[in-house]
Amino acid sequence: MTTHRECEARLVPTGDVITIPAGAFVTLTQSLGGTFTIVIEGNMARIAGSDADALGLTPEVLTFEPAGAPDEVNADHVEQALSSVYDPEIPVNIVELGLIYDVAINGATVDISMTLTAPGCGMGPVLVEEVKERVAQVPNVETVNVELVFDPPWSREMMSEAAQLELGVF
Repeated sequence: MTTHRECEARLVPTGDVITIPAGAFVTLTQSLGGTFTIVIEGNMARIAGSDADALGLTPEVLTFEPAGAPDEVNADHVEQALSSVYDPEIPVNIVELGLIYDVAINGATVDISMTLTAPGCGMGPVLVEEVKERVAQVPNVETVNVELVFDPPWSREMMSEAAQLELGVF
């Protein structure tokens, strides 16, 4: 496919920002959770969902079924939002990967403790911002705090059985 307009992307796994020009040939390798992983000139990069139109695609919008008290943050909605975030290299969401260690809802504030599959991953800040953006879309959420932690270190045993089966590591 070719890009319809210039857009920013982040190289995987470094997280460095690049500009993809209009009319560039890219190969779409993953379109999950509203973001897009592409290959351009031999480099893997991630394009934000807000730039879906640059690829001729439509941005994915989170929708939530009414549940619980109308003025409270619903824990199921928070999990739905977290489950819409995917690692750019792995076709499994961050919840199933076992990257979410803790979620605490305190009124209109959601505090999240999460990790990465590798401590040196340059995509860490990108994933943290995506988590904040997605969880902020949950009804009644006013503040999202994300703490990136590496203790305990992530291991493949933290993945759900479904994720292990999907990746062939069960």
